[in-house]
Amino acid sequence: MYTIADDVRAELAEIRAAGLYKDERVLDSPQSARVGVGGAELLNFCANNYLGLADHPALLAAAEEALAKWGFGMASVRFICGTQAPHKELERRLSEFLGTDDTILYSSCFDANGGVFETLLDDRDAVISDELNHASIIDGIRLSKARRGRYRNRDMADLERLLKENSDARRKLVVTDGVFSMDGYLAPLDEICALAEKYGAMVMVDDSHAVGFTGPKGAGTPDLFGVADRVDIVTGTLGKALGGASGGYVSGRAEIVELLRQRSRPYLFSNSLAPSIVAASLAALDLVAAQPELRERLRDNSSLFRRRMAEEGFDLLPGKHPIIPVMIGDAAEAARMADLLLEEGIYVIGFSYPVVPKGKARIRTQMSAAHSTEDVERAVSAFVAARDRMGTIAR
Repeated sequence: MYTIADDVRAELAEIRAAGLYKDERVLDSPQSARVGVGGAELLNFCANNYLGLADHPALLAAAEEALAKWGFGMASVRFICGTQAPHKELERRLSEFLGTDDTILYSSCFDANGGVFETLLDDRDAVISDELNHASIIDGIRLSKARRGRYRNRDMADLERLLKENSDARRKLVVTDGVFSMDGYLAPLDEICALAEKYGAMVMVDDSHAVGFTGPKGAGTPDLFGVADRVDIVTGTLGKALGGASGGYVSGRAEIVELLRQRSRPYLFSNSLAPSIVAASLAALDLVAAQPELRERLRDNSSLFRRRMAEEGFDLLPGKHPIIPVMIGDAAEAARMADLLLEEGIYVIGFSYPVVPKGKARIRTQMSAAHSTEDVERAVSAFVAARDRMGTIAR
């Protein structure tokens, strides 16, 4: 007799057979540059802990103080009884940091992206999205009735074609990741803004993999490209460089943020951020402002790893971002390489289809300001040792 359980078990078996099953390794330590896994200490080169703040004493102290003063959780959404003074202060500080009019907090950046498109756009409008945008943008767009266009990654001629094709739309919104997380590539925001202005479109940027450490003051890719005043909507996360906990935001034009407060479903129907997370995020912003050396160390570590891996003959995607993909090609070899690196004391993860295109499997490494020069050199040595053990990856 047919059962849904049989179908699900068969689907899981297919995932395993394709080498796409995602196991979860359990950490027995705080998130840091070094983590405990199964009793062993590993160097962590796969976390989004860009500035090394996930276990920073200043953030822990701020969270503990807020826990005692403001309580554990809000047990409410914002408009009922879920807004405390620190929530408003964090929104104000993020706006000041990003150079925007106003900011609205969400439980995650996934929810932030999920709450924008349906609120702003309907069947009279058009949204034009980079083909490599994050899943949360894709899902958010699906909630909207707007016309949809997808342009080739960072291809400005293709973007212009779609802007022309949708010139009759009431509202046009171009949306892009600031940094594409599988490749470490940066979106050309100066060119995107110029095209958007030419065709009367708004610009939205998900800057989750840039805020806190990219640009002259660490305010992200609009800061880097000098277009903060030309971007209409910026979304981002508190769960990566800014402490690594949870929470996201939409920041931008005052009237857009005001409308989101009234109509955005993930905001209206999700609990407010916990007070301890809000307080620690404020402490993270203080550290970003007061300690530019964290960004400098992150850049130095990224440059060192790129240079040394290239010297050892590894195939890296070009760039300057601390996401540094080491290209392997074959999915099975990428998985095997990740396992061997684990044995060598380096915690990384292999990525393959459907997360990346077929034949483009990779080890996606991510640098942190918490890594020392010795840590980076040890990681390079481990890659060499793992490659020698495999004996199949050409120099």
